[in-house]
Amino acid sequence: MSHSVTITRTTTSTTNTSYIVLNTGYLKSFTGLLKLFEMLLGIATVGIFGYYWNGSATSAEIFFFLMATTFLIGTFCLLLSCLTSLSTGGIISKTIYELIYHSVAAILLLAASLNLVIVLNDRYFRYGKQYEAYMAAGIMGLVNTVLYFISAFLAHRSYRGI
Repeated sequence: MSHSVTITRTTTSTTNTSYIVLNTGYLKSFTGLLKLFEMLLGIATVGIFGYYWNGSATSAEIFFFLMATTFLIGTFCLLLSCLTSLSTGGIISKTIYELIYHSVAAILLLAASLNLVIVLNDRYFRYGKQYEAYMAAGIMGLVNTVLYFISAFLAHRSYRGI
């Protein structure tokens, strides 16, 4: 029995090798969308908190602002590395780094958000733009905590090979 085989040769030439390939397919995955939403919520949280910052703050406010900013920058770096490399998204999800990062982010952001909401709820003066903005930022921090917990769960499954 004979078969016919066709060989196609494709030649590509590039004169400029300094280009950046964007892995836009990563944003179509569930983990990519999750990182994008974590980053967008982090931007909104840090933006609201920073806009209403009046220079004086309690330790709960500083802790929340620090945690929100830290994990915004970390998530931005993770998302950027997965978008600018074709192999990073598939490789980094199989390492323990994502599991540790998302777990620590979820725990610390949960602690900071709950601390902020509790301190704001205990204040005698519960009115004003700053109170409402900080309360909204704290609630967005709690929502972002849920997203980080989901990411940690998915990272655990990916790390274990499930």
